Amino acid sequence: MSSDSSSLERGILTIKQYVQTLPLSPGVYRMINIRGEVLYVGKAKNLKKRVISYTQPERLPIRLQRMVAETTRMEFVTTHTEVEALLLEVNLIKKLTPRYNILMRDSKSFAYIRITGDHPYPLLTKHRGARNLPGDYYGPFASGEAVNTTLTALHRAFLLRSCPDHVFASRKRPCLQYQIKRCSAPCVNYISYEDYQKLVQETRDFLSGKSSEIQKKLATSMEKASAAQDYERAAIFRDRIRALTAVQARQMINTRILKDADIFAITALGGKTCVQLFLFRNGSNYGAYSSFPSHGEDIPPEEVLEATIAQFYEDAPPPPEILINRSLPNVRLLEEALSQEAERRVHIRLPKSGAKAELVRHAFENAKESLERHLAEKASQEDLLRSFMEMFDLPTFPHRIEVYDNSHIQGTLAVGAMIVAGPEGFLKSAYRKFNIRSKELSPGDDYGMLREVLTRRFSNALAHDKDDTSQWPDVILIDGGKGQLSTAESTFADLGISDIQLIAIAKGPDRHAGRETFYVPGRKPFQLPPNNKVLYYLQRLRDEAHRFAVGAHRKRRLKAISRSKLDDVPGVGAARKRALLQHFGSAKAVEGAGLKDLEMVIGVSQNLAKKIYDYFHGKE
Repeated sequence: MSSDSSSLERGILTIKQYVQTLPLSPGVYRMINIRGEVLYVGKAKNLKKRVISYTQPERLPIRLQRMVAETTRMEFVTTHTEVEALLLEVNLIKKLTPRYNILMRDSKSFAYIRITGDHPYPLLTKHRGARNLPGDYYGPFASGEAVNTTLTALHRAFLLRSCPDHVFASRKRPCLQYQIKRCSAPCVNYISYEDYQKLVQETRDFLSGKSSEIQKKLATSMEKASAAQDYERAAIFRDRIRALTAVQARQMINTRILKDADIFAITALGGKTCVQLFLFRNGSNYGAYSSFPSHGEDIPPEEVLEATIAQFYEDAPPPPEILINRSLPNVRLLEEALSQEAERRVHIRLPKSGAKAELVRHAFENAKESLERHLAEKASQEDLLRSFMEMFDLPTFPHRIEVYDNSHIQGTLAVGAMIVAGPEGFLKSAYRKFNIRSKELSPGDDYGMLREVLTRRFSNALAHDKDDTSQWPDVILIDGGKGQLSTAESTFADLGISDIQLIAIAKGPDRHAGRETFYVPGRKPFQLPPNNKVLYYLQRLRDEAHRFAVGAHRKRRLKAISRSKLDDVPGVGAARKRALLQHFGSAKAVEGAGLKDLEMVIGVSQNLAKKIYDYFHGKE
């Protein structure tokens, strides 16, 4: 009996043991391997009936047979309804990213426009992440570029501030934003509180779909100012109208057809799929987004589309209407789940004719084009990797390449960086940074830093994912020369690792790109022809690692610089620190403040004020 069949039998036996005690109620199940990794998360209207299907391997595709063979234990959560099971399943898939589930690849935090609600003079800004801060949110936008472009125009049109609260509190004169007519300078009272609130309300109205009313109002104000020969004021209204027109020119599309709706269209080719998303809010187009979900080749497009929609709205509130280009297997269940999340009715529709069907067809054409480009880029990338494999005599095709670099300033605040690349391009979700911890390294000891980074990375890998080929590199590329290669070799020898190809890339004379020297164990140092495509590729990998390392080091340095004496005062947390800075304008001003002045700060008690005063004046 082969080991594969024996593993499958063990997996089936494990599942059968759980089936004996499972209820007939709805719920969610997790299949887990010997390392404690969740392989799959599934929902069921009837847990017992659903799970027992995994004990019949002849009815399972090869992909699921492998999953069953890896399963060593299961976990279950019962729910009151199937809708609750679906919502919990989606939450767990997004959180755990199980290997055998359909995953919305390239998932990200979509951007919103936020008008803050926790300051007398609200801030107009971009927002990502949880929408739990006070204020009004508009979006989501499909890309950071879309929201940035819209924000620039909105600041020109409505002159709301863009500076953080602590900068606003410390201003003594208007900043450049006022000079270039993107802010009304409320920080120095160039606009009254009442007039600023009018601008805030106009911004809310515009983002809520009342754009024509706002433009008519501005046009009337411009005509009045012109009639009164106040041409400077009329020019201000003219510029604001132009800014609003620019926003609408980019966003307005079939506003009479769609107000608040999303369009999802899926296409499949060569076992891969692309889901194209169009976002519409308040009659405006908030951009398009192409997603390439990760899934088994045996999964039909309808299931991929359904899973993608469910996962997308785990991070974003669903609109009242969702248009699709294929029937979904559990459309009513998904509708009910999204309606429950939105606390209002959500309709999922497959339009057959008319203007909405034309928009869905347009999304489908975009999906086809995106998938064709994606597959062409992947094929080109695979050809490049095959050339790399041949040129460097690699024993296997390089599915995962890890590149390492360090960044520091004279050895201080050193950071090691790892980037990952493969047939799909750069895998940014797998990037890692390592803050160098060792106190024994001398400043600028690049060899010691590399040894620490590799030891930490692969000690952890040996403990957790040695058997998971998706997490184990085929090639390691190191920015450096013979010394760095020798350091990596000795580190791997200490760890007992011998099946990873090591390559060091040293910059050419005068750090000249195109004259790099490569060091590979067992070979003499060599160079590649100046115009070689593999050389360009390896340069790109090295430069990306350098960019990521420098960025990580810069963030660490800025974090160190941004620390103030307030961070060390007992009893002063983030909220009180913010209140003190807003009241006094700077940490230095807090340090020199009197006891009575400290007591006037909102949220600072007499007892805390005395602690702060005593801390800065050396009293115990």
